[in-house]
Amino acid sequence: MKEKTTPIACEIVDKLIADMGIQDFAKATIREVKQVAAMAEKQSGVEFIKMEMGIPGLPAAQVGVEAQIKALQDGIAHSYPDIQGYPELKHQASRFVKAFIGVDIAAEGCVPVSGSMQGTFASFLTCSQACKTKDTVLFIDPGFPVQKMQLQVQGVKYETFDVYDYRGDKLRSKLGSYLSKGNICAIVYSNPNNPAWICMTEDELRTIGELATQYDTVIMEDLAYFAMDFRTDLSTPFEPPYQPTVARYTDNYMLLISGSKAFSYAGERIGVVCISDKLFHRHFEDLSARYEGLPFGLVFSTRMLYALSSGTSHSAQYALAAMFRAACDGEYKFRDEIKVYGERAHKLKEIFLRHGFHIVYDRDLDRPVADGFYFTIGYKNMTSGELAHELMYYGVSAICLITTGSHQEGLRVCTSFIENHQYDQLEERMQLFEKNNP
Repeated sequence: MKEKTTPIACEIVDKLIADMGIQDFAKATIREVKQVAAMAEKQSGVEFIKMEMGIPGLPAAQVGVEAQIKALQDGIAHSYPDIQGYPELKHQASRFVKAFIGVDIAAEGCVPVSGSMQGTFASFLTCSQACKTKDTVLFIDPGFPVQKMQLQVQGVKYETFDVYDYRGDKLRSKLGSYLSKGNICAIVYSNPNNPAWICMTEDELRTIGELATQYDTVIMEDLAYFAMDFRTDLSTPFEPPYQPTVARYTDNYMLLISGSKAFSYAGERIGVVCISDKLFHRHFEDLSARYEGLPFGLVFSTRMLYALSSGTSHSAQYALAAMFRAACDGEYKFRDEIKVYGERAHKLKEIFLRHGFHIVYDRDLDRPVADGFYFTIGYKNMTSGELAHELMYYGVSAICLITTGSHQEGLRVCTSFIENHQYDQLEERMQLFEKNNP
């Protein structure tokens, strides 16, 4: 039994963890960490600083809300959506890609999905069936744990490596070692990265693109945190600099663009999968045999999405169309609203660093990693599980990096729910943490 003084009695936390049957706190899921924090907060009466859940902490974009309400009032709810998507959304998605990524994708290839979660599920299905000899997905980790669960549900194999030691010039040989086996159907990564907030450089994206072309592998680029590298002003439509993307270096790509974080529209489950023109129209022998000769893009929409949900919420498509249009027209400065995440991260990092913590994924080669929605922390010689467990005694909840495919010891911190009064709380608690853990 610990004798040191902590804001929350150690026995409260320990009993809750034991009662939930969590044997290794390093492997506790986001939902389990959240539940322990909520119950410990209730039993102790001490407010938790919640950093485990990646949920938007801002109001939904008003331009989207108004468009969705109008669509509902106009009676759209009675009508099934087109499986290819609301034409205006497809048009505005194509514009948005041009305006903020700087690449051309036809409206035809911009397909609405019920959030990027459904987008990745349908993409995994399509990619894993495209060629019988390519039956494995490769993750450039760390990454979003639920994507691996999706493959588990589908019965599709995957491989993974932690990019921590393979940035820059080292990436080519590491990626090539997997692709040369000939069994990789798709490569998945997020950019900016969840949980590390690292951002692939143009050279790294070029490497990924060139290898995707060489080995005929599809890149699934998860842009859940679109344009949220706040080191660079990516806010002016149709003018560089643009959101970095592999799309400049290969035709084998699918871009997953979500309304959840950039527009704080998570509750309506809306996003788009933007498939390159060449990939959309490409015929794969195994897909053609299975799906009446359809090309890749139509298998994705008229087979996978149709089987999953018969399309995407009709009114939410009107919302996303309005948000894309307003952003492209310069009427809606979405980055001005979400840059608060970067400001929060800057303040939180300063507090942690002041009290003996370090940033685990700390650099993008020659640049310090950006401040944004997530960052990663470690503490001296503590393992991920020890650190996460110990911080619970101080009313701080975060998830372990091991759950994201990382091989580093540390935690993912999310900035979305931090309130102004909690900086002083965190300062006080981490001062005590450092004293108790010299």
